[in-house]
Amino acid sequence: MGIADDASRLGTLDVAGTAYAVTRARRGDVGALVALLADDELGRQRETADPEPYLRAFARIDRSPDHLLVAVRAPEGTVVGTLHLVMLPDLSRGATLRLQVEAVRVATSVRDLGLGTALLEWVTGYARSHGAGLVQLTTDRAREDARRFYERLGYVPSHDGMKLHLG
Repeated sequence: MGIADDASRLGTLDVAGTAYAVTRARRGDVGALVALLADDELGRQRETADPEPYLRAFARIDRSPDHLLVAVRAPEGTVVGTLHLVMLPDLSRGATLRLQVEAVRVATSVRDLGLGTALLEWVTGYARSHGAGLVQLTTDRAREDARRFYERLGYVPSHDGMKLHLG
């Protein structure tokens, strides 16, 4: 079965004459997704070689109707991008449904082609089609290029995120 026939296909991103498939990630993609997460200075410090925690996390994400782990595939099927979407129902802002975007990565080999922009535009359409009234994301302060990228797409740094590490 080719990518065009894949039942997990969610959309297509046409970038620089190439059609990239936006698909639901599969268990077999976990290694490629972790490699994308580890492909920068911060990721190399955070990610591990042990596949088990990632496979457990994937199973939990994949079971949840409010989570969508995306794998972006080049025409030959190689995973070249990812992101994790989480629908967050909330009482604030008039009970606005939020779409949280996490772990956005595009492979070094296809950066600067417009794939990241096309993917985030796809996210906006996904959010609207699923009833979300707000798209939000976080990015590490050390990722200055990512911050500029998101701001160029219209994201506003309106809040300070805080974390409490438990382990």
